Amino acid sequence: MQEHTNEPVWKQAIAGSQMLLVAFGALVLMPLITGLDPNVALFTAGLGTLIFHIVTGGQIPIFLASSFAFIAPVLAAKGRFGLEETLGGLMAAGILYILLSGAVRLRGTGFVTRLLPPVVIAPVIMTIGLGLATTAVHMASGRSGDGQLVLVPQDTAILIAMISLAVTIITSVWAKGFFKLVPILFGVLVGYACSWVAGIVDTTAVEQAAWFAMPNFVAPAFSWGAILFMVPVAIAPAIEHIGDILAIGNVTRKNYLEKPGLHRTLLGDGLATSAASMLGGPPNTTYSEVTGAVMLTRNFNPKVMWWAACVAIVLAFVGKFGAALQTIPVPVMGGIMCLLFGSIAVVGLNTLIRHQVDLSQSRNLVIVGVTLVFGIGNMVLGQLEGIALCAVVAIILNLVLPGEREAWGKRMQEHKAQ
Repeated sequence: MQEHTNEPVWKQAIAGSQMLLVAFGALVLMPLITGLDPNVALFTAGLGTLIFHIVTGGQIPIFLASSFAFIAPVLAAKGRFGLEETLGGLMAAGILYILLSGAVRLRGTGFVTRLLPPVVIAPVIMTIGLGLATTAVHMASGRSGDGQLVLVPQDTAILIAMISLAVTIITSVWAKGFFKLVPILFGVLVGYACSWVAGIVDTTAVEQAAWFAMPNFVAPAFSWGAILFMVPVAIAPAIEHIGDILAIGNVTRKNYLEKPGLHRTLLGDGLATSAASMLGGPPNTTYSEVTGAVMLTRNFNPKVMWWAACVAIVLAFVGKFGAALQTIPVPVMGGIMCLLFGSIAVVGLNTLIRHQVDLSQSRNLVIVGVTLVFGIGNMVLGQLEGIALCAVVAIILNLVLPGEREAWGKRMQEHKAQ
């Protein structure tokens, strides 16, 4: 096992750039879909990663960047509350992570796993993916995410979207080594080239942009409506965070739940998300793609992630780079989203299977069924709707319905005992 702790600085910098390349596709796709500034997303991903490493004592080789779990809520909240109040809601979601961190420190991990067992989290994750299916199809068809505007003729759009999707699938299934880790990047590059040939790429903004420019930072505003809308959405990514910490621990053969402790990793994630929302960036999450790269390269040195963070921050100030990202045509993103959003739903489905949740039990069937319909159907009750509402409903149903509660606390305890 190679720790790479005594590498020359230039080698660490190159390794860090490679890690950023792995994360890059997903990192910029989220802000491009939601209408946030990709340069701000780069800056806040770098800043958030550095904050996480400071809080956790620089012990975990992990990178934080844009969370796909928040795409649907951000799109809905922007239409309902505006960008500034949406950012205020996202900041509150980060504060929820911080409160969870405090609860874990006081009560242990069992508190979180009992409140948020697989039967609650799995359907919420499925809703996050399936609820975005229409957005993916609209964009793949050359329309805006809500389907209202035709941006590219449908025949051209579908062809480009399917090529982008096919390249992403082929890379993720058949590619070897490092190339297998960057399927989104390959899909975007090939789709962009096809769009260029089709004449639907407008580079005017790139020509007009300055080489050096401040990212378009935006300060949050606060309203109870946006906060109540956004906070419940953070529940599923919080549990996903635990899974990611376990995953990187399995790769490096270290128990990060004990040292630095789950309370510190949750605190780092929460502070990173809150910091991002204060500047107009998307909420951060730990990136499993980068964990895959760590496993492939066997480079377990956390300092590599510091370099990845620094490179992201530097790129954020390259104006032409951000302008070029925003010229990626809608069908390219739509095609790749058809795979990405389906993959999110499958993560939820896999959670049910892996933890052997018995759906023949009435209580489990009720929780999963109602959660899926409320979330995908975008049910509205007061200030809560869609994913936020279904997360709250799933938790309440799990607490009040009689019967044996499913749990994944045992798995966490088993991991600790290893």
